[in-house]
Amino acid sequence: MAREQSVGAADVDRASDVGRPADVGQPADAGQGADVEKPVGVADIGVTGLAVMGSNLARNFARHGYRVAVHNRTWAKTEALVAEHGTDGTFYPSRSVEDFVASLAKPRVAVIMVKAGAGTDAVIDQLAAVMEPGDIIVDAGNAHFPDTVQREEALRERGIHFVGTGVSGGEEGALNGPSIMPGGTEESYARLGPMLEDIAAKVDGVPCCTHVGPGGAGHFVKMVHNGIEYADMQLIAEAYDLLRQGLGASAAEIGQIFAEWNTGDLESFLIEITADVLQHVDAATGKAFVDVVLDQAEQKGTGRWTVQNALDLGVPITGIAEATFARALSGSVPQRAAGRAHLPAHAAGWEVHDRAAFVEDVRLALYASKVVAYSQGFDQIAAAAAEYGWDIDRGAMARIWRGGCIIRARFLGRITEAYERDPDLPLLLADEYFTGAVANGLPAWRRVVAGAAQNGVPTPAFSSSLAYYDGVRAERLPAALIQAQRDFFGAHTYRRVDADGVFHTRWSGDRGEERQD
Repeated sequence: MAREQSVGAADVDRASDVGRPADVGQPADAGQGADVEKPVGVADIGVTGLAVMGSNLARNFARHGYRVAVHNRTWAKTEALVAEHGTDGTFYPSRSVEDFVASLAKPRVAVIMVKAGAGTDAVIDQLAAVMEPGDIIVDAGNAHFPDTVQREEALRERGIHFVGTGVSGGEEGALNGPSIMPGGTEESYARLGPMLEDIAAKVDGVPCCTHVGPGGAGHFVKMVHNGIEYADMQLIAEAYDLLRQGLGASAAEIGQIFAEWNTGDLESFLIEITADVLQHVDAATGKAFVDVVLDQAEQKGTGRWTVQNALDLGVPITGIAEATFARALSGSVPQRAAGRAHLPAHAAGWEVHDRAAFVEDVRLALYASKVVAYSQGFDQIAAAAAEYGWDIDRGAMARIWRGGCIIRARFLGRITEAYERDPDLPLLLADEYFTGAVANGLPAWRRVVAGAAQNGVPTPAFSSSLAYYDGVRAERLPAALIQAQRDFFGAHTYRRVDADGVFHTRWSGDRGEERQD
């Protein structure tokens, strides 16, 4: 999948609705003294928090003809942005929050790009103190959606719009076109949306940005996006490990396999960069780069948030959960050391007799497992929309993830089509396309998971995804026994297959049955 191309200032042939000033690229306030005239009400949008993501987002707005107010807690970063990238467009730098807000055209729009948590609250308080009713504060960081809900409610009482906005695509996306997931009110999107859609990635001319829903909906969808990203990365890592263990192939050889996969149904940003990473050679040692990287994957918390919320909602997202726990296991250093020293494998060496067939089996199993992960993620979005009163278009979410973001992939177009066929689709796997696609790979999927188990290769995401598939399609589950056990020790009651109502058996008495409703 081709990466998005940078848009330079020279490529922009439009300006903001209020026009672009003549002094393009020249800061109106260099902050050199009190006698310097400060700009008032001239910037289309402002960005505060100028680390890499914030700076790149500000530059993206400027490249698209918007006049951008910029501010950072330390003046040096603001000064550096204007000095190094002033030719990208028009920037209005400010030393203080007061001057930053004053430089914005009304209704003011200020984008916060700072670390989630207390830092975000501090900046919100500073902005709100000098803003007016009707102004808009946008948090474009990775905030936890319950925090966004609370902030939105608090600012609403003051007449200020608060828009929790998910931004995916990393540093490159922020500069060249990310996938953007804004929440907040319809009124705020009318002011903010056109600018976000302008700077977002485009696929077939369609912006990878849409209004997600009210309150914390934008940050919620970004959280689930990140959870799916966890699952996708874990599945790719397991596919790599299977090919290495089963074939004894080098990292570079496996990288070539991934490059080939990237030309078909698996085409995606993550498959593309995996091929690059696996074929990269460490300059210091001459070894495959992946072999000199410590096998301990870190995380910033969005995967955990996704799993915690799924537990609250009662939605099984087994692939995402296993991917999150796999990262935790990789960092469990004392436990892994003890396991290596004492736990037997009782597994024979893996002997693959047909290399091409095995590679194809892993490819099919990877695709099927990825479909399960996305299906589970969209189930979580549907459950949250019902629980929190958000009207989220799942097809639109798949559409805005097709470009700019980390999980962008060819088959997201298929997901959009599935929800266009049935907006109320209860299970993505039940869509005709995905039913056929997964069924085609099912025998291979079973062979891969069974082979991994027999040969002692851990595949938590592959295995749990297959178990979910078999569970969701099963005619009857052993949950009947669990419910009977619950009634036995806790009088939690049960329902019968042959009668309406709720029942309890007197287990410690005559074991007669009594109706409870």
